[in-house]
Amino acid sequence: MAVSTIAVLGAGSWGTALASLLARGEAKVNLWGRRKDGLTRSGTSWRNERYLPGIDLPGDMSYSTDLSATLTDADWVLVVVPSHAFAETLRSMRNIGMPAGLAWASKGFEPGSGDFLHEVADRIFGTALPKAVVTGPSFAKEVALGMPSAVTVHSDNDAFANTVAKALHGPQFRAYTGNDIRGAELGGAMKNVLAVATGIADGMGLGLNARAGLITRGLNEMLRLNKPLGGRAETIIGLAGLGDLVLTCTGDLSRNRRLGLALGRGTPLAQAVAEIGQVVESVQTADEVMRLAERFDLDLPIASRVRAVLHGDTTPADGLRALLARDQKPEYGAELRF
Repeated sequence: MAVSTIAVLGAGSWGTALASLLARGEAKVNLWGRRKDGLTRSGTSWRNERYLPGIDLPGDMSYSTDLSATLTDADWVLVVVPSHAFAETLRSMRNIGMPAGLAWASKGFEPGSGDFLHEVADRIFGTALPKAVVTGPSFAKEVALGMPSAVTVHSDNDAFANTVAKALHGPQFRAYTGNDIRGAELGGAMKNVLAVATGIADGMGLGLNARAGLITRGLNEMLRLNKPLGGRAETIIGLAGLGDLVLTCTGDLSRNRRLGLALGRGTPLAQAVAEIGQVVESVQTADEVMRLAERFDLDLPIASRVRAVLHGDTTPADGLRALLARDQKPEYGAELRF
């Protein structure tokens, strides 16, 4: 059987980890990044000391800052760049040529338009190109170390979903498939906003009860926004939603949780983001989530308070008081009765 060639675009922590995972399988992997020193040789291995320090990566994958060379002969492409760079990266690809298939592990919305990333991909490449989103509870460091993880691959094209999932699947990494791209993308984006809320609560020392309550009510907000968007509830209660939500809200490897922890302890936003040193998607994603909520006339109190805190319109303490002052109500409204 012929060996597949996969181009991975984005040499941050997640892009590097996924390239490493794919290279440990049967694929030939070409990783692209903007920095010449993004990956450096360490004996027979690669290292990404900026994002995955001290971790040896497979030496048989290639690394280049030349996008055209990286894309040459690729059977399909996996884009792993921050959401704000997603459209620019796809336009650069389109100027070089049309890939045979496009997958992405980026999470968030296009800044400004608020479009889902699959809508951006459709706009640039058209709807006929096979596309898929890779999402789920997976910290880059643990994947790079070969620790057990599970993700889900959603696509309107079952054959392409299976191609991507089979390339990722291995002894320590389970890759499932589905066909609800919109629901999967919403879960992957919105959990970052909710992780800030639980981080703030933990930073303020509010206890485990408060954390569990925020996670559960956050899941409720995710489900209520997902429904008018046309996503399926089972996607939100699966790996793309609940799985990623629990991981991001409880694991200190999460940049968004760490942002919340810092804010809850009184650190100013700009300082907290600078200390994290990587893109924190929740700052922009909170705006897009609330734009969607306003479009459908939905009350999302947790997401709303997070946005207010991130814009400096309220303090974490005042946001908490506003949540606790809300009237008593049924746990589930009529719109969520299955």
